Amino acid sequence: MMLATDLDGTFLGGDPDNRQRLYQLINAHPGIKLVFVTGRGLEVVVPLLSDPAIPRPDYIICDVGATVVDGETLQPVYPVQSDIEADWPGEQVVAQRLSVFPGLERQDVPQQRRCSYFCEPGAVTEKVRDAMEGLGCDLLFSAGMYLDCLPRGVNKGSTLRRLVKHLGSSMEEVLVAGDTLNDLSMYEHGFKGVCVGESEPALLEATGDRAKVLHARLSGCGGILEAISHFGFLGPLGVDSELRDLQIKGKADLVMVYHRLPYEEVIEDGKLVRRPPTSPNGILPTLLSFFAGDQPGSWVAWSIHDARKREAFEVHTKVDAENYPNLVAARVALSKNDVDVFYKRFSKEAFWPTLHTFWERAVFREEDWAVFLKVNRLFAERTAAEAAEGAVVWLHDYNLWMVPAFLRPLRPDLNIAFFHHTYFPSADVFNVLPWRREIIGSLLQCDYIGFHIPRQAENFVDVVRGVAPVEVLEEKGCAPRYLTYGCAVGLDRMATMISVHGRPIGLGAHPVGLDVGRVKKITETAECQEQIDELREQLKGVRVVLSVERLDYTKGTHAKLLAFEALLEAHPELIGKVTLITICVPAAREMTIYDELLSQIEQAVGRINGRFSRVGWTPVQFFYRAVPFNELIAYYLMADVMWITPLRDGLNLVAKEYVATQGLLGGSGALVLSEFAGAAAELHGALLTNPHDPHDLRDTLYIGLTLGRSEREARLKELFGVVQHNDIKRWGDEFLEGVRHARALALEHLADKVA
Repeated sequence: MMLATDLDGTFLGGDPDNRQRLYQLINAHPGIKLVFVTGRGLEVVVPLLSDPAIPRPDYIICDVGATVVDGETLQPVYPVQSDIEADWPGEQVVAQRLSVFPGLERQDVPQQRRCSYFCEPGAVTEKVRDAMEGLGCDLLFSAGMYLDCLPRGVNKGSTLRRLVKHLGSSMEEVLVAGDTLNDLSMYEHGFKGVCVGESEPALLEATGDRAKVLHARLSGCGGILEAISHFGFLGPLGVDSELRDLQIKGKADLVMVYHRLPYEEVIEDGKLVRRPPTSPNGILPTLLSFFAGDQPGSWVAWSIHDARKREAFEVHTKVDAENYPNLVAARVALSKNDVDVFYKRFSKEAFWPTLHTFWERAVFREEDWAVFLKVNRLFAERTAAEAAEGAVVWLHDYNLWMVPAFLRPLRPDLNIAFFHHTYFPSADVFNVLPWRREIIGSLLQCDYIGFHIPRQAENFVDVVRGVAPVEVLEEKGCAPRYLTYGCAVGLDRMATMISVHGRPIGLGAHPVGLDVGRVKKITETAECQEQIDELREQLKGVRVVLSVERLDYTKGTHAKLLAFEALLEAHPELIGKVTLITICVPAAREMTIYDELLSQIEQAVGRINGRFSRVGWTPVQFFYRAVPFNELIAYYLMADVMWITPLRDGLNLVAKEYVATQGLLGGSGALVLSEFAGAAAELHGALLTNPHDPHDLRDTLYIGLTLGRSEREARLKELFGVVQHNDIKRWGDEFLEGVRHARALALEHLADKVA
C-alpha cells in the first residue's frame, strides 16, 4: 500500500501510543510506501527527516503540491516536477502582480513555485482572481486566512495522482489521510481516504457523501490505523498481527550500555577465561556500583564471536555473583571484522579526528558507516530485549551515537540517557560529518544527554539548531563550579532543557571524577613506597617535568617537545637541572595512522638529547609503553610539574590523578594544563596554557618550574579540594539525578502544554 498523509494534525498528531504503533508498523512493513503531502515548504520538512522516531518518507509532496521530491535524496521527481515548473510564471512575477492589491500580507516562510499570503476573506476579490487567471495561476483560500497562489491545476491531490501514475502504482493501493479543508483535493481523485478524528468540520462536510472516505473516530495516527484495518490493506489479520512481534520487554530497571564488558575476556590454554578488569579505568567500578545489592540490571557490551566455529554464543553471563547477584552481562556478538571496522578504523579515522577539531584528518567511508549502523542496531535490539517497562538506559560515548535512533521506535517507554565522554565540537566542525543529521536526530531521541563541561553542551545545542528548530526551556549559570571567561572552554550560561519537535530533552555538565580512595590505597602499599624510593634515587638532583598521554595527534606531544627544546634554549641555566619524562602509551597495533606521529616524536627526542645531554643527565626520558597505574602513582609523586597540553580533550583524567596523588601525600607540585582540555574549566588552581602557542607553552612551563613553594601549595590545595569533592561517585550520582530531574521537568512541561 501507499500511505499519502498530511503532517500536522494527521501523521504527527494523535495519541502518542497510536503514533508509535503506526510508526512501528511502517518501519516493520517493507510493503508500505510513505508519502508526506503537506502545505509546508521543503526546508520546513527537512528537520523532520532528522528525527529517527518518524519514519522516513519515500516521497515528499510539499508547497501544497507544487514541489515533489524523492524522500531519500530530496531531488525532484522528474518528469512530474518539470511539468509543474512549466506552468509556473515565477515568484517575482506573481509577487509583483499581487503587490498592488491591499490586504495581502506575504507569508515569511520557505516556499517554491507558490506565493503565500495572510488575508481576510474580503481581500480575495474578483480583481485578484482575474489577475492570477491572467498569469495562468490558481488561488487556494483556506481556514479563513491563508491564500496560496499556485501553478494552474496544481494541488495536493493532483500532484499525488501524477506521482502515483509516474510510479506505475494502482489507485486502489493508495490511502490518503488529512484533517483540514486544505487536504480536500486529495479526496477528489478516487483514492481511498480517511478524515482522522477531530478533523475540520468543513472537510467532514465536503467528504460526507464519498463512499471511499472513512470518517475515523480516533485522531491523528489512530485514525490512520483505523483506516488501514477498515480498508483491509494488511489482509484479514489486520494491524495487530503486524505489530505483535514488536513488543519486547526485559527485566532490568537499569541498563548500562558501554562498549566494554565489566570483565576481561582472554584466551588461556585455548579456552575463554573471564577475569576482573586490569585497566585503571575508574568508570567501570563506578558504573558497577549502581548494581550493588539486589538492584537488577543488565550491562550491554560487545564480545567477539567467530560464527565459522559454529559454537553456541552465550548472550547472558554473570558478572560477579557475590557483589552484583542480579547483574547480567548481555553480550552483543560481533565478528572481529565488525570490531575492527566499527571501532578501530571508522570511529578512530572518521569521528575521533572530527570531534577533536582535526577534521582535515578524517576519512569518511560509506561502507564503514553501514557497519557502524549495523553494530548500533544490534546494540539497540539487545538493549530493548533487556530493559523492563520504563527502565533507564544509560548509553556511553560516540561509538553508540545511533543506538537511540534504533531503540526509541522499539521501546518508546524507555528513559534513554546518554553520556558523551569525548569532546563535542562547535557546529562549524561537527557539520563536516556527512551523517550529521542522522547522528543528531538519533541523539534527540534521548531524554537526557550529559557532557563533561558546559561548553560542550552548548556546542551540542548549536549543532542541533542547524538541524531542527530549538526552544530553550531552561538554562542556568555555570559559575562558580566552572570557569566562565578564564579559559578557552569557559562559558557563563548553559541550556539545561531544550525542546525539539515538541519533545523536551535535558542537558547537563558532568565532568568525570576520580576514585580518590583507590589512589590512596595504592599509595599505602609497600610496592608503591619502594618504587617512590627507587625513583628518588634515580632522579636525585634534578627537577622533574612529567608528561603522560596516549599516542595521539590530539595530545600535543610533539608540540610539547618542541616547547621544551625552546625552554632549554631560552634558559640555559636549566640545562642539567630539569628532566622531562614523557610516558607515551601506544595505540592498538592495528591503528597505523599514528606511525608518522611516533616517528616525529622519536626524532624530536633524539635531536633534543643529542643537543643538550651531559654526562649523568639526559634532558628527555621517553617511554613508549603502557605503565601500570600503581607505577604511575610513583611518577606522579616525583613530578615537580605535571605538563598536560592536549590540543583538544574532552576532559583529561591524568590531571586529576596527579592532583590526587600530590594532595594525598602532602606534595607541592604544579599542574600546567592546556586550556583546551575540558578539565581546565573545572580545575581551579591549574596554570593554564595555550598549546597552539609555542611561546606560551614554553613560558608557562617556566612559570611552573619557578613558582614559589607557598603559591604551589595554595594552588594544589585548591585543586585537591575540587578533585576530592567531585569524585567518581559524585559524577555517577549527579548524572542519574540529572536524568530524574529532566524527566520531572519534561512531564511538567508536557502537562502545561496539555493544559
